[in-house]
Amino acid sequence: MLVFFIINSLLCVPTTTASILGNQTDHLVLLKFKESISNDPYKIIASWNSSIHFCKWPGVTCDSMNQRVIELNLEGKQLHGFIPPHIGNLSFLTRLNLGNNSFCGKIPQELGRLLQLQNLSLTNNSLKGEIPANLTRCSNLRELHLFGNNLIGEIPMEIGYLQKLQELTLAVNNLTGAIPSSIGNLSSLVSLSIGVNYFEGNIPREICLLRNLSLMSLHVNKLIGTFPSCLYNMSSLTIISAADNQFNGSLPPNMFHTLPNLREFLVGGNHISGSIPTSIANASLLQTLDVGTNHLEGQVPSLGKLQYLWFLSLYSNNLGENTTKDLEFLKSLANCSKLEVVSISYNSFGGSLPNFMGNLSTKLSQLYLGGNHISGKIPAELGNLVSLTILTMEINHFEGVIPATFGKFQKLQKLELSRNKLTGDIPDFIGNLTQLYYLGMAENMLEGKIPPNIGKCQNLQYLNLWKNNLVGSIPLEVFSLFSLTNLLDLSQNSLSGKLPDEVGRLKNIGKMSVAENNLSGEIPETIGDCISLEYLCLQGNSFHGIIPSSLASLKGLRVLDMSRNLLIGSIPKDLQNISFLEYFNVSFNMLEGEVPFEGVFQNASELALTGNNKLCGGVSQLHLPPCPIKGKKPAKHLNFLWIAMVVVSAVVFLLVLPFFVSIYRLRIRNHKNPSSDLPIIDQVDKVSYQNLHQGTDGFSVKNLIGSGSFGSVYKGTIELEGEENVVAIKVVNLQQKGAQKSFIAECNALKNIRHRNLVKTVTCCSSIDQRGQEFKALVFEYMINGSLESWLHPEVETSKEPARSLNIDQRLNIIIDVASAIHYLHYECGQAIIHCDLKPNNVLLDDCLVAHVSDFGLARRLTTTIAVSPKQTSTIEIKGTIGYAPPEYGMGSEVSTEGDVYSFGILVLEMLTGRRPIDEMFEDGLNLHNYVKISIPNHLPQIVDPIILPKGIKVVANGQNLPSMHPLVEKCLLSLFRIALACSKELPKERMSMVDVIRELHLIKTSFSS
Repeated sequence: MLVFFIINSLLCVPTTTASILGNQTDHLVLLKFKESISNDPYKIIASWNSSIHFCKWPGVTCDSMNQRVIELNLEGKQLHGFIPPHIGNLSFLTRLNLGNNSFCGKIPQELGRLLQLQNLSLTNNSLKGEIPANLTRCSNLRELHLFGNNLIGEIPMEIGYLQKLQELTLAVNNLTGAIPSSIGNLSSLVSLSIGVNYFEGNIPREICLLRNLSLMSLHVNKLIGTFPSCLYNMSSLTIISAADNQFNGSLPPNMFHTLPNLREFLVGGNHISGSIPTSIANASLLQTLDVGTNHLEGQVPSLGKLQYLWFLSLYSNNLGENTTKDLEFLKSLANCSKLEVVSISYNSFGGSLPNFMGNLSTKLSQLYLGGNHISGKIPAELGNLVSLTILTMEINHFEGVIPATFGKFQKLQKLELSRNKLTGDIPDFIGNLTQLYYLGMAENMLEGKIPPNIGKCQNLQYLNLWKNNLVGSIPLEVFSLFSLTNLLDLSQNSLSGKLPDEVGRLKNIGKMSVAENNLSGEIPETIGDCISLEYLCLQGNSFHGIIPSSLASLKGLRVLDMSRNLLIGSIPKDLQNISFLEYFNVSFNMLEGEVPFEGVFQNASELALTGNNKLCGGVSQLHLPPCPIKGKKPAKHLNFLWIAMVVVSAVVFLLVLPFFVSIYRLRIRNHKNPSSDLPIIDQVDKVSYQNLHQGTDGFSVKNLIGSGSFGSVYKGTIELEGEENVVAIKVVNLQQKGAQKSFIAECNALKNIRHRNLVKTVTCCSSIDQRGQEFKALVFEYMINGSLESWLHPEVETSKEPARSLNIDQRLNIIIDVASAIHYLHYECGQAIIHCDLKPNNVLLDDCLVAHVSDFGLARRLTTTIAVSPKQTSTIEIKGTIGYAPPEYGMGSEVSTEGDVYSFGILVLEMLTGRRPIDEMFEDGLNLHNYVKISIPNHLPQIVDPIILPKGIKVVANGQNLPSMHPLVEKCLLSLFRIALACSKELPKERMSMVDVIRELHLIKTSFSS
């Protein structure tokens, strides 16, 4: 109230006095701003004190005459808090920049009082609510930047009042509704960026009134209809980005005649039909052309006059007519000396690939030709494109041999030639392409032997030679490709000889198939050393001998097919212990003996045992004969003796049963004592069952906010210290095996730990419920924004409210928050604590999107001498969560801090890619770690969650239209990915420590914020 009293008093005091009071007003406003900051890691706001004049405070600029605040710039200071309404009293303020922080809450309506304000930037925060209509009172605004928040609602109709506005940036929010027609009143507007929202409807024709508009970015919305015809008369436009909407109609033939300054035209991912306008030849300044994933057809016009063109995507249309003339336009591209990326994949281009392809730009690094009807030989001139890093020609009709000139591709990383009609040998020069990580030659007619010098490709992660006519033995050099992680597929050839013992060197291979060949000999025991194997296909050969018992060492194995061989002996019983095994096929061999009962052998639909006439036993659904009892048939007197022994044993059991029952009842009675098992949390105040029952409306379903293996979580209200508190109540399901132990573990872990990034334990309850049953619950601080899981993978809602999303700055903050929590658990809380179940569901977000690690039901403490006792660390009890638990836990190793680091690495990879580690795309040996590893740095846009990225420029990779990014964003993402990969390495000793993780993350944050 003092602030407002001072302001009102200014109307009736002399000028000098008014100036003094004005200074006092500004001073008080800044102090109020300081009070609104909850976290200030760089101590910027903390330095605001009375020892120096407020005009000299960091981030504050005053005018020299009146000593009034004219600028407040705190961009990138990692501030957490909210924007106080008092800021509307800085009546001289012309610039307010709070971008790249973590401000939450709503944008205060009081900003509308800042009539002198010219520049307002609140980008990359966690602001929510609607855009205040009062902002439109700031009639002097030149720039309004609200990019990268969680704003909802529509653009205010009053936006048209801002007639001096030159830049309007509302991209990457959750805004809805139509683009208001009043936007046509922004006569000074130069840049309009509203991409990555949920805008619907048509582009209003009034947008054509903006005669100064240079940038129009509308990508990734739900806009429909056609572009207003007047749009093509806006000669000021340099960038049109409208990709990934639902636009239809065709492009006018003469559109590029009236857009002489156009540099970027991005309309991929729509429903545009018709042909590419021939007038495009006049767009001489065009640098980026993306019309991919539409319904365009016909011939591609000459593009030779586009001398600045570097990126061309025609991907996934109906272009071409499967004729010899289809590819003539490529000749004109020889004049485009800056060309780096060309994709004509998945169209209807026919004819042969012309020799003049070799005349394209020497800068060309990515060439995508797959999914067409191109025939004939591959021109040798293609080898002139020595800068190529990616060349894909799959699913065409190429024939003849692979040109020897391909040996000049010293930079080539991916070569995809599958599903053609190529003949001849695999050329020896393949060993010279040492940068290759992906080699696909499947479904051709290649012959001869696999060249041994393929072993020089030490970066190779994917090798697919499936379905050719290859002969000879598999060269040992193939098994020296330690980089192979994704796939080794040599199936459906005519390979002979043995599968050598050296196969065990491929410790990181995910999928291996040598099926349908002429291989013989025994399956080597060393195959059990391929510890990352998930798919192993050996069927259709002449392998003999027994099934190696070492296969049981492959704890991650999902598919095992050894059918149609000459195998003998029994099925190793230990195979039933492979918990992930979901398909087992040994049909048509000569196996005998008993079929195991556990694991995959419990499900008859996942087994194939036909053609092994001497197998017996197993589950009843297999309909196999029972196995004979070993030994001779006992004599009659022995039968009588055996029956007598059974009777005596039964009598003895009945006599001692009451004794064991009494002991059991005594234990239960002691166990029901509400406090007997809780000495570990005796420092925490308890709450009664009645209080929790009342605060959740009898644990009503309407208050259920989550459930897991050990219990359910309810939202409730309880009274603490005389005040009502909204809390989260975790009720333990004591019927679940291990739940009691989980409760004690969680209590023990949470007893003395306190950290801003850990969920705060409010109280606990160990009592008897209204039915007389044992009841246990933990009460936590309620997190209004739920789990990280719900933000990364929002469920499809029937309501019109848009799904929530996190921008890159918010994800970076959350990553730092989680890392800080784990670092604290490992190094700063006395006895180190291992969380053992770090995943998005166990990371909760408060109202400012600050992350808090939760759920310590599997947590374990470390002693000062050894990690924990063997009983405490047995991972038979600690299952964790598939995909997040480190691989060593699945092989019986003790829990460790390195295990948490692995889970953290997978969590970060999921946050950056938007893909769960158990995503259905991860098959054939591919997993999340390897998926990222093979894709960076050159294919970063292909794997990043597109919600993160602010721009709409398109890059075509593997048949997808993908957004590129600002260099600073790219640098940040690459740094984060490298940390995540270092944390999620297979071997624990090779993983990064949380000490180094924290240091690196803060360096990234500092660099990114600057």
